[in-house]
Amino acid sequence: MLQQILTDMYIEPELLAELNEEQKQVLFLKMREEQIRRWRERETQLEKKEAAVKKVSGKYVSWMKGLDDDVWVWVMGEHRDDKPYDLICDEIMAERAALQAQREAEQFRAKKEAELEKRFSGLYFEPEQVVLSEQEVQLKARQEQSRADEELKRLELEERRKAEEELRRLEQERKQQIYMSLKEVQRSKHTHDEQDKDWQQTLQKSKAADMRRRSLAKQTIEDHRRRSVKALERGRVAAVTKVFGSANPTTPPKPKPRNISVAINRKGGTRRSLSTSSRDHIIRWFQEEQLPLRAGFQRDQSRIAPWFHGIISREQAEALLNDGGPGLFLVRVSERIFGYVLSYRSKEGIKHLLIDASESCYMLLGDQIKFASLCELVEYHQVEPLSSSEEEEYLLQACGQRAATADYTELFT
Repeated sequence: MLQQILTDMYIEPELLAELNEEQKQVLFLKMREEQIRRWRERETQLEKKEAAVKKVSGKYVSWMKGLDDDVWVWVMGEHRDDKPYDLICDEIMAERAALQAQREAEQFRAKKEAELEKRFSGLYFEPEQVVLSEQEVQLKARQEQSRADEELKRLELEERRKAEEELRRLEQERKQQIYMSLKEVQRSKHTHDEQDKDWQQTLQKSKAADMRRRSLAKQTIEDHRRRSVKALERGRVAAVTKVFGSANPTTPPKPKPRNISVAINRKGGTRRSLSTSSRDHIIRWFQEEQLPLRAGFQRDQSRIAPWFHGIISREQAEALLNDGGPGLFLVRVSERIFGYVLSYRSKEGIKHLLIDASESCYMLLGDQIKFASLCELVEYHQVEPLSSSEEEEYLLQACGQRAATADYTELFT
């Protein structure tokens, strides 16, 4: 079941609803690891293709590497010397406004220079215009020409000074006008920036939650490894056990002939749990596949285990466990998928763990330990904790049948 989920990278909502929080986190971690593995595989293939292209063309792009031998990335705003985003935007807008105002001022200055040149160019006296008939007339004309030239130069300088002042004033006004227009555009983007900040906060919270999930999943995996070593030492986990070797005082009913038309999908040799199975399909699955394995029986196969229940809902299981103390448990056939659910009472409340039965063995979904029978799984967790939480939880007391008629009757008839 787990391998099929990782192959499809999809889990059906009904199946997801049967998982508790810890199993969901372990499943999330394994799916994330599978995504990373596939990504690295694609990257390796792309690198091989790029290396082949480099050999042919001789041209390539190389990335600067950081201390971790990964591509160096600079994120604006993370360094202590980086300027705030608003300050950078103000400086850019001021620079753009100054450049545009300077260009407009140069155009205005050239136009004004042309006007002044045209205005004063024809008013100066040329030496050829003075008649040198007599020395007195020549001297007087020269003096008048000098005074006129000085007056014209003074007027021209005054005009140029006024024009330059007007130009500077217009340049400052235009610069301020351009800056304010850019600032208005910046303010119009303020809403988008606020949304971006909210997204950044959401991203940070998501990263923190991801780190918590990784930490919890890491602890769970380490605990699973520890329990696997203990299980091997105790001899509880074996590839094949002689479960059916002993005598069977009360032989259970024989399974019905297997019908190929059962609604079980197979893909690539791996069976996929059918989450939309009807009650009839689940009963047929149990009778044809689980009953030959003596699922739900005690180790000596003398009778059905007291903790075994039929197809009952989560609410019915919780009703049976409500009156008991921590450690009270039962194993029920799931009403949604081809599998089982371990329901037990803890100090925090009633919990439900999905049991994967898709490979002719039994294991808690996301766990590393496989058992040959449901009885072995239950006996193992009677002495080994169910989870890696601080409060170790064990299966202490079986929750039996309450009604006059057992709820698993339809599975054996």
